[in-house]
Order: sequence, then structure tokens, then C-alpha cells
Amino acid sequence: MSFNIALSGMRAANKELDVTGNNIANVGTVGFKQSRAEFADAYASSFLGTGSSSTQKSSGVRLSTVSQLFNQGNISSTDNALDLAINGSGFFQVSNNGVMGYTRAGYFGLDNQGYIITNQNHNLQGYTVDAAGNLQNGVIGNLQIVTDGLAPKPTSSINQVFNLNSSMSAPTVTPFSADDPASYNSSTSVNMYDSQGNVHVMRQYFVKTSSNTWDMHILIDGRNPGDPTATTPYTLSMDFSTNGGLNTITSASTGITIDPDTNMVNLTNWTPAAETNALDANGNKIWAANGAVANPAGVSMNFTEAAQFATTFSVDSLSQDGYGASAFSGLEIDSDGMIYSRYTNGQLKVQGQVILSDFINPQGLTPLGDSLWAESMDSGQPVRNPPGFGTLGAIQSAALEDSNVDLSEQLVDLIVAQRNYQANAKTIETESSITQTIIGLR
Repeated sequence: MSFNIALSGMRAANKELDVTGNNIANVGTVGFKQSRAEFADAYASSFLGTGSSSTQKSSGVRLSTVSQLFNQGNISSTDNALDLAINGSGFFQVSNNGVMGYTRAGYFGLDNQGYIITNQNHNLQGYTVDAAGNLQNGVIGNLQIVTDGLAPKPTSSINQVFNLNSSMSAPTVTPFSADDPASYNSSTSVNMYDSQGNVHVMRQYFVKTSSNTWDMHILIDGRNPGDPTATTPYTLSMDFSTNGGLNTITSASTGITIDPDTNMVNLTNWTPAAETNALDANGNKIWAANGAVANPAGVSMNFTEAAQFATTFSVDSLSQDGYGASAFSGLEIDSDGMIYSRYTNGQLKVQGQVILSDFINPQGLTPLGDSLWAESMDSGQPVRNPPGFGTLGAIQSAALEDSNVDLSEQLVDLIVAQRNYQANAKTIETESSITQTIIGLR
């Protein structure tokens, strides 16, 4: 019996060497999770039952299970935006022609159709976008990056916050002229875009008319917004309270509408224009429509936060939503797994969102090799959500999760397994000596 017990110990030590050796071999494998050999003692039982503990005979040791340890590995930075690491719990979900696998190895790249794939050509899964580029929350599929250039977008809204200096006096030159700075108090400008991506400059000229009222004259490219052959501006009248806040905006210009409840201004009649080679009677180039159009719904202009305080004229914030055509320049992936394509004009466009899967019992996952696991009865079904949802970890782009193997610990385990093997071999040697002694009795 002692021979069998010692043999079981040698087999156990050999299994431990296998597990430890596999851990050491994968110390440099991205996303690898180390394993641990777990052993249990064995007892012989009779055909009729186990009997009392005093009559049970020890049978040595057996391999109970090989557990996977899913503790976090170190995260190392890379230069590839599609290298992804999970900081926390969860797995990337990948599809091999519809067969799902789960991995912590974030080596990703693009195939010739722009799909995000692993080194084994498995498709990364996430929330996809529809034909209009809108993220479809809950619709899981193969993530794809469209690297086409970005079409231009005509300006549809302008938001501007400015302060008009209340201590200024009305200009002494009464008729307004954009060419005469003495006819206005302050001016500023903002770029606008037409349907073809041409940039136009809207310039605003502010003229104080009384203690709490100002006129805003608007020219686009120095021309009348609705009639590029003319240089007369559109004009708004702005009335401020004694506390400096905006009361009302009114306008007599036919190309402007104003909502009296919100003071929102809508530029309804803008004809994008450009200089032509033709000259007028004075030798000046003639302006004409450039073939593009403005946003069909007009340009909504928000000046409701404008103020009139006794301080220098300033534009505190300014934004507009139009842009010109541009080329694809790269990708950005944030901690929530949102994938954006970046363009040369600075715009970002949503391309999808990476999802993560988690399991009630990750140790029950079935290893498939290539740093992949498959769900099993023991693991339970995957729960899929965006990164950062609940207990799921965050995504780190341009980074990879290292193997969680502690090499020093594994080398110590090698020594322990070797000694266990030698000790069990010594048991066999001792038992052999005893047997020889018995055989030698006369």
C-alpha cells in the first residue's frame, strides 16, 4: 500500500510541476491568468461502505482541481489605440463566426473591411451604430470602424456669451459703417459653414444707442446675409435691464426671426456667397451665390446669456456646430468603451461601444487556448454591459494587461514540487528496503 501512496504523491508533484511550468511558460502572455493545482487526500473504502474512520485506509493524494486565478495583472502602455486593457473585472467578448469566446487579451486590430478583430481573426463585440451614425444601445454585433472622410456639416446653431461695456458712450458717428470703427463700439466674429464645407465669417458690430440698449449689426463675409450683392447688415436691437441682464431682442430685418419667449434668434435667410471674377462699374469684384446652401432650418443663434456690465467688452464663450470636409486621422477609445473616429478638422464621430461580459463564477470558465475562455454550466451565463457598469472594470486604450503570474512565487513552487517528488521517491526507496529485509528473513 505504501508504494501506491508514494506513487500518488509523485503523480501529484508531477501535476504541480506541469501547472507551475505552464504558468512560467506564460509569464509574458498578455491577458494570461495563472492556474493553481489543488490536491485532496484519498481514502480507500470497502464495497459495502466507508466504515468507521478507524478502519479507513489512506490511499495517498489526488488532484482535486486546477483552479484559475483571475486577479488583476499589471497594465502596460503601448502606442496602438486598439490595444485595450480591462482595469477591473470582466472579459472582452469575441465572436468566431457566431461562436462566442471571452478574453482578457486586448490585442486588437482591423481587417480589410474595418472590423475590429483579435490575432485569431475573432470579431470584437459591442454596441453598433446605425446607418445615421447613432449608437444602438443594447444591439450587440461585430464592431466596425469606417475610415471614410467626414462630409461637411452646415452650421445650424451658434452659442455666444459676451459682455457689452455699459460705461461706453454711443458713437459720435451716427450712420453705421463696417469700414468706420468710429461708428461702432465693439465687434467680434465667428466662422460658419455652408453645405459644401466652405467657411464664412459672420462679423457682429455692437453700437450703443442709449443707456441700456444696443444694436447688433450682422454681416457675413462683409455682405448682407440674404443678398450678397449688398453690404447692408441685418440688425438686432438688444434691451438690457438695470442689473445688466438681457431683457429682449427685436429685429426689423426680414431674414431674422426671434422667439419672444426665449429670445432665441434664427437666421432664416442666408445665401452663402463668394467673389466672382466679374467686376462692377467701380472695378470691384462682384459677389454672388457660391452654389452651396445654408442649413435648411436656418441658423439658431443663442445670445440669451449676453450681459451689459461696466467692464471691458469680452466674448466669454463661443461655439458653433458646423465643419468642413476632412479626412480620417485616427481613433480614440475612452474608459467607457466608446469608440470615436478622429478627423483632421478636430471632429469626433461615434463608431460603437465595446461591451464587457462577466460571470457569477469565472473559475468555471472552460479554457480554449489563445487566451480564450468559453462559458460552461459551472461559470453560468454571461452578463453583458458597457465598461464601468456595476462592478465591471474600465477600459484603458493603448494599453495591455500583463500576465498575472508572479515569477518569483512560481520558482519557489518549483522547488517545493521538486522536494515533494523527491520525498515521495524516498518513501518508495524506504518501502523497498523494508521489503528486501522481509524477503531476506530465513
